Amino acid sequence: MIPRIHQRSPDAVEALGEALGRPVSDQEGLTAHAMVARWPGLDYYTPDDEQERWTSADWAELLDAPMRDRPLAGSPREDRRAIWHADVRLHPGDRDLTGAEWSEIAHRLARTAGIHAPGDHHGCRWIAVQAQPGRLDLLANLIRADGTWEGQPHNLAKALMSECRRIEADFGLTPPRQGRVPQRPAQPVPALTRATGHPTAHSAEELVGATAQLAELLHQLADEATGPVATGRGLVEHAAYRLDRLPHTYGPAAGHQLELIARRLHSIQQDLEATAAALPSTTRRPAPTTPAIASPQATPARPSR
Repeated sequence: MIPRIHQRSPDAVEALGEALGRPVSDQEGLTAHAMVARWPGLDYYTPDDEQERWTSADWAELLDAPMRDRPLAGSPREDRRAIWHADVRLHPGDRDLTGAEWSEIAHRLARTAGIHAPGDHHGCRWIAVQAQPGRLDLLANLIRADGTWEGQPHNLAKALMSECRRIEADFGLTPPRQGRVPQRPAQPVPALTRATGHPTAHSAEELVGATAQLAELLHQLADEATGPVATGRGLVEHAAYRLDRLPHTYGPAAGHQLELIARRLHSIQQDLEATAAALPSTTRRPAPTTPAIASPQATPARPSR
């Protein structure tokens, strides 16, 4: 699970559009399973069923409202960029999570980010959206209901990374590989040629044994826990996260390129597993699969507020 903190913005439209993977619309709503969590104060002044009819534009307007209601509220940096946005992405091989699991993860990350404290009815407005496969987005307006600016941990990125590691352990998810992992020594492959380079005569058992050892070698290369390809992919994913946090324009662009590279490395792992599976081997391992999560359906309507 890789967390990414976006640059704060002056309105919620762009951030919510990125979370949804499509432009914000006044005709298209958020389905119940896409909106997995939100700040508890919303229930104090809206009917229970009214939120189900809100469009994505309504949700963006609701997040932006504190900036209109509190025109003098400013950040410690004396700016008005109050919309905070972060997302986390699962490993491609992770299982599908249920709505309740996404909701628990959202609340844990919201508490870690300082945008939600249980029992705080004057806290900032925030929502958690799970509208894209394997991805969860948190959006918050850092202007609290009492007009003050919500404080967040000084080492926010490190805190989120640590919480993600705990969530991975609690939910049985795959952590990113960081650093070099010691590899098991590969067994020697029987020589199949003479010094002259011409093939030697070998029994069928020897040939099967040789190809089985080659298959095991490919399995070791593609292994998700200890394989060097997975280790390299984890380092690339971590570098992408670091680049996304840079304030310069080249940072996010380079980070996106690294994310594409990480996906290609995952495809290489799958190809290695498929090649190994085609060779005679005493151990057959299934190729890694990427979970698919259905896209949310639209629920158009506007509330009366």
